[in-house]
Amino acid sequence: MYIHDLNPLLIKIGLIEIRWYSLAYIFGIILGWWLGKKLLRFKIKENYNHLSIKIFDDFISQIIIAIILGGRLGYVIFYNLNYYLKNPLDIIKIWEGGMSFHGALIGIIFSTYIFAKNKKIDHLLLLDILACVSPIGLFFGRIANFVNAELYGKPAEVFWSVIFPTIDNLPRHPSQIYEALLEGIFLFVIINFVMLKKEIKNGICASLFLILYGFFRIFAEQFREPDIHIGYFFNFFSMGSILSILMVICGFIIFKKINNESIKRNF
Repeated sequence: MYIHDLNPLLIKIGLIEIRWYSLAYIFGIILGWWLGKKLLRFKIKENYNHLSIKIFDDFISQIIIAIILGGRLGYVIFYNLNYYLKNPLDIIKIWEGGMSFHGALIGIIFSTYIFAKNKKIDHLLLLDILACVSPIGLFFGRIANFVNAELYGKPAEVFWSVIFPTIDNLPRHPSQIYEALLEGIFLFVIINFVMLKKEIKNGICASLFLILYGFFRIFAEQFREPDIHIGYFFNFFSMGSILSILMVICGFIIFKKINNESIKRNF
């Protein structure tokens, strides 16, 4: 058993604060950017000579904005709409916390589609690359959640349980670590293994990301406390589970559509 005593603040000098959560975003984006270029060069070498690295840099800059806006609006709409309708100015207070992965995902998809359409690029290729690099940010983000003692797990009696003194004195599942392993490391290995196959079709990695992340998140939600102000729907499904179920359904639809189109072209 571990008693959580980590400080969310790395450095505080006067009014200047550097938090682990901020560093998680920064390092996730930087490493994802680097890997994305590596994957793009691999694809350019194969089939995409019209897609330059400079265009990808512009794309990532736009995606960063989409992550912030989508993540924040997703949290406002999915998790605390009543509060923000009464306190609309609090929507811009991102520094107080409150970001939604599913909201960020929606923002990324729309932003990618618009960018690809303007640049006349296959949006599925860009989404595939994002699917490969996103687990990096997810891993760092979940570790930061653990450091912040947020999104904590349900009471547990396992020897690796954690007590979060800022919450209570109950030993709990370190659900943040579960998600870091599943949504971060496991998902990263699987998606990148598929991406490096030369015969892989555009959109397959993106659809697999939706499916696998959805399943991993649904599994992890069984060990995680639901949001106090929301609770469970039908006494079983958390908001995260419901949104992840929709992800899985969309992923299967996209996967099937891509394979069906491929079969038609082969006839």
